[in-house]
Amino acid sequence: QVQLTESGGALVQAGGSLRLSCRASGLPFSNYNMAWFRQAPGKEREFLAFITWIGSRTTYAESVKGRFTISRDNNVNTLYLQMNSLKPEDTAMYHCAARASNTVSDDPRMYNYWGQGTQVTVSS
Repeated sequence: QVQLTESGGALVQAGGSLRLSCRASGLPFSNYNMAWFRQAPGKEREFLAFITWIGSRTTYAESVKGRFTISRDNNVNTLYLQMNSLKPEDTAMYHCAARASNTVSDDPRMYNYWGQGTQVTVSS
């Protein structure tokens, strides 16, 4: 059974930082390309960042480029998202997702597995 479990979400003040984690089990993690998405109430799921299976290539949405960093440690089956300079508009549920294809995609429908999410709230 595949499980992606996010953690690290919290309430933080604007300008602060958080590091999210996504622990994978039940799948060959190092064979999967991974991504982070977020979804705010009443809004569509938004692509944030993508990383290839070996971590050799990353892609970011313009809204987070320069502030967020995606990384992974295949030795512990974990994906990370370092978030700096947080803004109130970053408030959302953050989800990790796994994709078998090596092609970058910002379409949530192209991802095979999803975590339940971790809540990030940024106060002004």
